[in-house]
This record gives sequence, structure tokens and C-alpha cells, in this order.
Amino acid sequence: MDFAKVNAEVRRETGKGSARRARAAGKVPAVLYGRQEQPLSLSLDPLALVRSMDKERRRNTVFSLAVAGGDGDVNAASVTAMIRDVQIDPLKRTIVHVDFLRVDLNEEVRVTVPLHLKGTPVGVVNGGNLHQSIHEVAVAAKPAAIPVKVEIDVSHLNIGTAVHVSDLKLPEGVRALLDPKTGLASVVAPRAEKVEEAPVAAAAEGAAAPGAEGAAAPAAGAAAPAAAGGKAAPAAKDDKKKS
Repeated sequence: MDFAKVNAEVRRETGKGSARRARAAGKVPAVLYGRQEQPLSLSLDPLALVRSMDKERRRNTVFSLAVAGGDGDVNAASVTAMIRDVQIDPLKRTIVHVDFLRVDLNEEVRVTVPLHLKGTPVGVVNGGNLHQSIHEVAVAAKPAAIPVKVEIDVSHLNIGTAVHVSDLKLPEGVRALLDPKTGLASVVAPRAEKVEEAPVAAAAEGAAAPGAEGAAAPAAGAAAPAAAGGKAAPAAKDDKKKS
């Protein structure tokens, strides 16, 4: 594995004042940790750091730091390290501080790698929606075995099914640090459209309107109309006797 080579220089002074002076000189202050050794304050060229970084591995780039003693010391010790943290200026978007972690090529390190989904799920073709719940996977691997990315095929997923960490096929020497039952992606059914009740209610009211506007219902006790050619209603006979 080829390592990214970067020159760094030891800062004899520490603290905020030393960091400000390094930035004023066009350098980026940095600290080197790990391997049960004392932290080492460094300064380095930010452009050289960015240019040397692997464009695919990015923060998972393994660096070979040539650390010079400073004050004109031309002898540099080579240190294998990885970036642990980077501080970015929120306005200028420039690097203001870097933390490096010493690593041993024969020991595992813990990193996160991007998760890429492959294929078009059957459930999406049938109208479902693909939902990716995790975009990065935490893994443990030796520095040389860290993958650029982790891929998983989702073309077999139907509506209501999912893929989990246990379904990952990781390269040799790489192991996932997540619970095997953790879901990575799933296909869900599309949301049902809301039925508008207002038009339905208006239609129901419109259907009842003709009955209200037509002839009124007979009052209680009123005589029913005589059938064609039939006898007069009883109520009419009572009126005749009274007269």
C-alpha cells in the first residue's frame, strides 16, 4: 500500500499563541497522538496535506509523516499516522487544526466507510420507495485493508423487506462494528393519498336538497288523497253531517 507523504515540523512551543504563530506563517498547527507516546505538537503545509490526501479514502488516508525536529534540523523521523480530527474555519472553509493518530500496520483501527447501494429494487419498480437508513458503516481493519467503500446489492428487495448489517459481504480482514440486526436500507410502500371529505359531504347535501324544495310532507292527521274513481275520504263525510 502506498502511503501519502507529508512533511511536518515539531513546534517547540505549545498553546494558542504557538498555534496562532504557525497560522500566521502559513502553516497549520497539528498534534500527533497515540501508541502510548506523549502528544507531539506539529506544524505543516495545509496545501501539501490536501494534495497528498487520497481522493477516495479521504480521512481514511494513511500518511507517512516526515517529522523534522525544527530549528533547522534536517533529520526527519517517519511516522505512520491517520487523521483523527480536522477543524475547518466555518467562513473561509480552510483547515485550522489537525489531529493525527499514530497507527501500527499490524493492528486494527476503527474507521467509518461510505455505504453504497447497488441496483434498483423490485419494490421500487412496483411503486415502493427506497429508504437508506445508514450512509456510513463503522468497521475495524488493519490500515492497509481499509476499504474505500462498502457496497450491498438491494435489487432483490420488495416492498416491506430490508437489508441488514448481517447481509454485508465485507472484504477479508474487515469486520463491521454495528449490531448485525441493524437495518441499512428498506423498501417501503408509498403513502396513501388523503381522500378529501369536503366534496363528498357537499354532494350528499346536494342530493337531499330536492326533497326540501318539493311538496311538503302531509301533516299529521291530514286525509290521504282519494284514489281516482274511488269514494270520498271519511273526513269529508263528517264535514257534511255538521252542515
